[in-house]
Amino acid sequence: MPTYEYRCVMGHMFEEFQSILSDPIEHCPICGAKSERQISASGLIFKGSGFYITDYGRKNAGAASAPKPESAEKPSATPTPPAAPATPKKDDKS
Repeated sequence: MPTYEYRCVMGHMFEEFQSILSDPIEHCPICGAKSERQISASGLIFKGSGFYITDYGRKNAGAASAPKPESAEKPSATPTPPAAPATPKKDDKS
């Protein structure tokens, strides 16, 4: 249920927590003069953690969760060079 702002002809301002279907309040509760519902900005409150740009879906979100093709799982086609042969130890028999 929204909170509506009202203002009477005498200048008093007050707020009322009402259902959308409720009729507007016609008289000021302070002085009894005629009152009108004011147009005001609505409040929007995000509760909880998150609410960042990365929390929303991406255009290609379906592609990220799709299974990868088998070719992507195979090792690369570039062979790794063999290890250099170990150098033989010198025998010092002097």
